[in-house]
Amino acid sequence: MSGHSKWKTNKGKKMAADAKKGATYTKIIKELTVIAREGGGNPDTNPRLRAVIQKAKEANMPSDNVKMAIKRGTGELPGVVYENVTYEAYGPGGVAMLISVLTDNKNRTSAEIRNIMSKKSGNLAGAGAVSWMFTMKGYFLIDKKQAKEEDLLNIVLDAGAEDMKSDEKNYEVFCAPQNFEKVKQALQDKNIQCQDAEVTMVPSSTVKVAGSEAKQVLSLIDALEEHDDVQQVYANFDIPDEILEQVASE
Repeated sequence: MSGHSKWKTNKGKKMAADAKKGATYTKIIKELTVIAREGGGNPDTNPRLRAVIQKAKEANMPSDNVKMAIKRGTGELPGVVYENVTYEAYGPGGVAMLISVLTDNKNRTSAEIRNIMSKKSGNLAGAGAVSWMFTMKGYFLIDKKQAKEEDLLNIVLDAGAEDMKSDEKNYEVFCAPQNFEKVKQALQDKNIQCQDAEVTMVPSSTVKVAGSEAKQVLSLIDALEEHDDVQQVYANFDIPDEILEQVASE
C-alpha cells in the first residue's frame, strides 16, 4: 500500500510550502485554462473545473489569478494554447509510470522528459505499454485516528465508494470519479480529515522496490514533478514506509 499518494503526503509534510508555490501556481493556471477550454468556465456545470478551483484555494492562489486563467481558457482573454500529452514509461525496478503534461511546445517537452528519464535510469515506452495498468478513481487517504473502520466504511459506502483498504496507520478509500464529490462531502459532514483527496490514476498491481532502487524511483519522480509542464506523475511502486519517510526528510 506504500504507493505514490503516500509518498506525496510524506514529502508534503516535510516541504516548506513557499518553496514550491511558484511552480504550483504555474501548473494550476495551466490546468484551469485547459479544463475551462474543454468543459466551459462555469464550475457548477464543469466538475473538473470545480475540483481545480478548490485545489487553487488550498494553495492560497489569489482569486484574480484563477479568474484570468479561466477566461483565457474560454477565450474571453487571449492566452497560450496548451496541449495535453501523456507519456508512458518504466522507472528503476520496472516501475510503470504515466506522466501527464500540459505544454505549448510538444517537441521541446518531449526532449526534456526524455532527458530526465535518461539521467535518472528510466525509459520512455510506447503508447499502451503501461496505461492499461491504471484506472481513474477518486482516492482518499485517511489517518486511522480519524474514525473507526466500521463507521468509516458505512459512511463512504453510503456515499458511493467502491472499496476501502487499511494498514497499520491509514485507510485508503476508492470510488468512481463521478462519486468523488459525494464521498468527499460525506467525510466533511462527519468532520473526518483527509491527508489526501483527489481524482487520480490507480494501478491495478504494484511493484515492490527497496533500498537504493527505491531511492532512484523517488528521485526520478521528483525530477519529473519539478518540470514546469508536468502536471501529474502516476506510478505503481510499493516502497516500505521507512524508506518513504527517510527520503522525504532528506
